[in-house]
Amino acid sequence: MRLTSIAAGILTLAVAGYPALNATRSHAAGRPGAVSQGRGPMSNPGRPTDGSGNEQQGDEQQQAPPLSSQGTLNVQTTVVNVFATVRDKHNAIVSDLNQSDFKVYEDGVEQKVAYFTKEVDMPITLGVLMDTSGSMYRIMDAEQDAAARFIREVMRKKDEAMVISFDTDVNLLADFTEDVRELDHAIHQAQVNVDASGIGGTGGTVPSQGGGTNLYDAVYLACHDQLASEAGRKAVILLTDAEDTGSKLSMEDAVAAAQHADAVIHVILIQDYGATEGYGPGVAMRMTGDTGGRVINVRNEKDLEKAFDVIMEELRSQYVLGYYPANATRDGTFRKIKVEVARPDVKILARKGYYAPLR
Repeated sequence: MRLTSIAAGILTLAVAGYPALNATRSHAAGRPGAVSQGRGPMSNPGRPTDGSGNEQQGDEQQQAPPLSSQGTLNVQTTVVNVFATVRDKHNAIVSDLNQSDFKVYEDGVEQKVAYFTKEVDMPITLGVLMDTSGSMYRIMDAEQDAAARFIREVMRKKDEAMVISFDTDVNLLADFTEDVRELDHAIHQAQVNVDASGIGGTGGTVPSQGGGTNLYDAVYLACHDQLASEAGRKAVILLTDAEDTGSKLSMEDAVAAAQHADAVIHVILIQDYGATEGYGPGVAMRMTGDTGGRVINVRNEKDLEKAFDVIMEELRSQYVLGYYPANATRDGTFRKIKVEVARPDVKILARKGYYAPLR
């Protein structure tokens, strides 16, 4: 399947002066062998909607079913789940914390933690996004091998993953699947600046405008069109030098899509062999910092293997903190989250906020 039809809508709306987040997208043609499992892309790139046009929320903002009887008001309760990884000053995982060790703040107001667990086996939904622009050609083989090993080792029963490549366009090489062999095949399909029609996909709908790397478009499409309707823990593993030279959308659009989808972005920042400039560490820091992920710098194959190991360890070593927001206003605004631990010299990795439901 090819994730390009939205790009045409984005380009049209950008020319017309409309906000990019209001772009629309049609269902792309299926890639031979792709596994969709009923997870088609969303029809509205702003917020996911149900069949009546009402907005839906991700699993990290679960709405309890309305309790109603004749003559009474319906009540909806939103639960916010925060996944947190804690490391000590030696960068080792801290795994012996209790609920009393944590404090959670929303917009500066302490929240009462109603649910706490050390989560190791909760299913994970992953998006592996591979930069296949020209700057990646020296490290592409190592990137593919390391990504395939990561998938083989991190995937457990009920986990799912998809694979997307991006350069002058955005290609969905494998839709969500539990099949590790399907994912391995998709990862090794990725080629530098090759049209998807030559590797089992379909041709794009947006002509190349002289080259470019559509990083922001790829993150937006992965989060809004694919991950927004998924439940549970969601993470994007982004392999790139974080240089965008061709997207129709902005970095802010991409970050907002990840936050709406409650997806954490981890960036493996690849420093191409022999090259000395042209990277985007600031972009990588912004994307990960705003969503609760991390940046890991990579300069060689050994670094690449270690980077995947770090991410795998963190995905399997998270605390879950659930709370009912003291601010129950359903206004769609962004709420800032801060997590503190009553232990010195620790580093906490957790998302920085979420979007409240509208109704």
